[in-house]
Amino acid sequence: MRPGSRDVPVRVKIFGAELHELKRLTGAMAESFGLDRRIDAYLGKRPIQLYRWDLDCLEMVVDDAVRERNASPSGRVPGLQALKRLQGRIQALRKRAYEALNEPRV
Repeated sequence: MRPGSRDVPVRVKIFGAELHELKRLTGAMAESFGLDRRIDAYLGKRPIQLYRWDLDCLEMVVDDAVRERNASPSGRVPGLQALKRLQGRIQALRKRAYEALNEPRV
């Protein structure tokens, strides 16, 4: 998929526990146009460039993982807090990407 003239990339740095949990979820990114490979190769040292469709995919995968881990019968689930933080960051980035798409051009 190629970005259009109005598509603005969002650069974000993901590291630590959030990156570790995100890398565990790349198997769930079936139709992601290479996003799964980019996440697997990402080391967290520099910001990664994501477009709105990448953020849509990440939001769906992370939301599903949070929902599954919240439904877990055991009380403590490793990585849940990191996923929740990542979920909030992705939602904010996605909102920003869609706002930039809808801004009037000068």
